[in-house]
Amino acid sequence: MIAGHPPTLRVRVRSRRRVAADVLLLTLAAADGDALPRWSPGAHVDLVLPSGLVRQYSLCGSADDIGSYAIAVLLEPSGRGGSAEIHERVAVGTEMEMRGPRNHFELVAAGSYLFVAGGIGVTPIVPMITAARRAGAAWRLVYGGRTRVAMAFADELERLGRPVQLLREDLDGRPDLDSLLGSLDPQTLVYCCGPTGLLDAMESRCADRGLSGRLHMERFAAAADAVTAPVGGDTAFDLELSQTGVTVRVDADRTIRESLEGVVPDTVFSCTEGYCGTCEVLVLAGTPDHRDSVASAAQHEAEQSMIICVGRSKSPRLVIDL
Repeated sequence: MIAGHPPTLRVRVRSRRRVAADVLLLTLAAADGDALPRWSPGAHVDLVLPSGLVRQYSLCGSADDIGSYAIAVLLEPSGRGGSAEIHERVAVGTEMEMRGPRNHFELVAAGSYLFVAGGIGVTPIVPMITAARRAGAAWRLVYGGRTRVAMAFADELERLGRPVQLLREDLDGRPDLDSLLGSLDPQTLVYCCGPTGLLDAMESRCADRGLSGRLHMERFAAAADAVTAPVGGDTAFDLELSQTGVTVRVDADRTIRESLEGVVPDTVFSCTEGYCGTCEVLVLAGTPDHRDSVASAAQHEAEQSMIICVGRSKSPRLVIDL
C-alpha cells in the first residue's frame, strides 16, 4: 500500500483460539458489520489496544475473506506489553481501533519461491504459500521453531507435503542458510520473516552471494546495525507540517518523534525503531534521510514517503504531510 493515511476502522474480536503453545489466533470483524478492506499476502494492520498501545500484526487468514481478518499473536513475556495485553485482556467481543491494511512485504510474481520462516514470522508466509499454489508457482518452505508445540500452523503446513520442511531447534537445529542459498534456482525469489538473528544472517549471506535483489524480508524488530537515534555528524533542519503550516526545528541531537511531542501529540508511533511502518508519511518537499528497515530508499523515493521515527533530512527544510 502506498504511503499516506490507511483506513481506520473499529473492529470486534469474533473468535480467539490457541494455535501453538504461546500463540493466539484472533479473528477480527468490522464492528458495524461492513466488509473489511481487501488485502494481499504480506499485509499487516495496526491495532490500537484497549490500553492505547499500538502494535502491528501480519494478516494470516484468507485474502478472499472480506468479512474477517485473522492475526496470530505470540506471547512475549519480556516484550513491551502488547502481546501480554492481548493474551490476558482481549476477549471475544472486545472492540479496538484498527488501521490498515498496509503492505511493505508484497509477494512479487515469480515462477519459484523459497520461503524461510522463524517462529511467529510464519504468519505472513502462510497466505503467500496459498497465493503461490494458486498461481502454479514452484515453492518451498523452511520453517524453524524452538519446539514443535511452539510452531503455529505446523500441522496444516505439514499436510501440504514435500515442499514443507519443519525444523525443531531442540531436535533438528536451525535452518542451514548456506545450503539453501547455495542450491537456489536463478529465478527463485527468497521471502524471509522471523527473529532479528535469522534476518540479519539471511541478509548477510544473500549479500555475499549477490542475491540481495532477490531477497524480501519483513522485520518484527530493528536490525542489529540499525541507527535509531541521532549520531555524530547529524545536522539540524526545519520540518514543515503541511496540514497546519507549522514549522518545527529538529535539532541535531533530537529525533523528529521527540521534536513533535507537544506540537502534534496525536501523531501515532509504535516501534520507534524504524521497522513497523506505523509512522510513515508522505514527503512533499526536501530530501529525506531514510534510516528505517521498512523499505529501501528507492522504494521510499518511488512512493514519496518516509518513516519519521528514525528518519532525518539531508536538506535544510523538509515538508511532510502531517
